[in-house]
Amino acid sequence: MHTSGTIVLRSACFFFLSVFPAGYLCALVYRRFLFYKSPTVIHLFHTFSGLALAAFNFGSQLCHSAICVLVQFLMLRLMGRTVTSVLSSFIFQMLYLLAGYYYTATEEYDIKWTMPHCVLTLKLIGLSLDYYDGGKDASQLSSEQKHSALSSVPSLLEVCGFSYFYGGFLVGPQFTLRNYQRLVGRELTDCPGKPPNSFIPALKRFGLGFVCVVIYTIFSPYYQDSYFLTDEYESEHKNPFWYRCVFILLWAKFGLYKYVSCWVIAEGSCILAGLGYSGVVDGKHQWDGCANMKVWLFETTPLFGGTIASFNINTNAWAARHVFKRLRFLGNKTLSHVTTLFFLAIWHGLHSGYILCFSLEFFIITVERQAQALVRDSPLLTKLANSSLYPLIYVVQQFIHWLFMGYSLVPFCLFAYDKWLKVYSSVYFCGHLFFLVAFLIMPYLRKALVPKKERSQKKQE
Repeated sequence: MHTSGTIVLRSACFFFLSVFPAGYLCALVYRRFLFYKSPTVIHLFHTFSGLALAAFNFGSQLCHSAICVLVQFLMLRLMGRTVTSVLSSFIFQMLYLLAGYYYTATEEYDIKWTMPHCVLTLKLIGLSLDYYDGGKDASQLSSEQKHSALSSVPSLLEVCGFSYFYGGFLVGPQFTLRNYQRLVGRELTDCPGKPPNSFIPALKRFGLGFVCVVIYTIFSPYYQDSYFLTDEYESEHKNPFWYRCVFILLWAKFGLYKYVSCWVIAEGSCILAGLGYSGVVDGKHQWDGCANMKVWLFETTPLFGGTIASFNINTNAWAARHVFKRLRFLGNKTLSHVTTLFFLAIWHGLHSGYILCFSLEFFIITVERQAQALVRDSPLLTKLANSSLYPLIYVVQQFIHWLFMGYSLVPFCLFAYDKWLKVYSSVYFCGHLFFLVAFLIMPYLRKALVPKKERSQKKQE
């Protein structure tokens, strides 16, 4: 009989093999044998290779993705470019995903069919919105919407190829049907009409992803989620307060490499196929069209906003384009921001930990923006930030950044109320207290550190 741990390990191995080498082999087959073939042949290859990966990982449960793809196609065909079609798509796809979460939920991080399905859900909702935008006058569309709007209804085969494309089916990245059509139309290449010169860029991303895998493999066993729930972790005698906080920091830092490595390696297969090509900037061909991680920014930024901007980029961009910006009619950016974060929390799953994690994100980002404005408006703090003391300030800022980034991720990774509450209790809710105090004293710091004249100007603006 298989133990739970053995099943999870086997699923993880199957999953990784599907990202590499399977994704790269599919990209090589496409480049070598199918690049000049008709769109029909290419769609069939992408569809069946993606279905094969789904069957390899989830067996007969691939039926869930097939059902949602078929229903989405029928909605496009039968409902046309209507608000009803968009709302029906959103409601059906989200309810199907949430039902999947409900019926497969455990209190552990499992690799199951809902993992790629959450990626597919955004793809299909985005598809309905892009098709709806295609019916609007060009003057009503933003530059982003013009780039992704669909001028005609796609065929079933086209929707299947887009949905099951091997480079993005399992872990992302998000991309539009228009970009997929450009790939099939041989437009995404630095050599017009020929396969792209993308071996080196793809190899670089794979190499970077492999380094991240090695880091995760070496260090993550020392920082397991399960340790948070032991008596030893919360024992003041064995682990003083500072140790428990540092454990959270290191646990988050090394644990996130699990996501970083998957996204960067998957991006490499997209680059190899050509989907990652994003044109020419300053005379150089760019291959960041499918970048889900800005690894250098992720490693060096001392800001919470910087980490968010560097992490899961395409999903954040999808949420900004299809949720945040489409809520403009609310007339309130804060309300749009909260609604977008709530959507992302529910999209991740039904556990309370997701709601708390995204709530903390909103509160921390709000305080950070206030702190940045304070530094910018205060001559004393601006001078200090530009002084020779900045390296020391940077180290302290990075420690605070990663400590409370890890603190925010505790409920995201532990899911259940009783688990994350136990961890937060063991560190005396230090993250909540730190940012609550910072939020409350910020107005007084502005009065003390910002000249009255500049405060008056800010109020007038």
